[in-house]
Amino acid sequence: QVQLVESGGGLVQAGGSLRLSCAASGRTISAYTMGWFRQAPGKEREFVAGIRGSDSSTVYADSVKGRFAISRVYGKNTVYLQMNSLKPEDTAVYYCAAKFLLDRVESESQYDYWGQGTRVTVSS
Repeated sequence: QVQLVESGGGLVQAGGSLRLSCAASGRTISAYTMGWFRQAPGKEREFVAGIRGSDSSTVYADSVKGRFAISRVYGKNTVYLQMNSLKPEDTAVYYCAAKFLLDRVESESQYDYWGQGTRVTVSS
């Protein structure tokens, strides 16, 4: 079992930055594919960014390319999502998820473990 706990959300003005953290426990996640997803009010959850367990390659949704960066710190068993140039449309609850050696990082249904989410609000 893998437990995931997100943190780092909050209220920020448009153009600002936040760094979300996803701390894992229970198992070492070095070989796990980690994904960040978000769900805005009244909308379905969507993929944001992912980092593969096989080679640490990264994938981003078009809406966040060039603004967000996902990374992992092996010694801390933690994955981060650095979010820059935030926009009001980035407002959502952000979730991290984990799946051992998943290749299709965008595939929400394939993830085995999920955190409880952290809320990000971007004011205009």
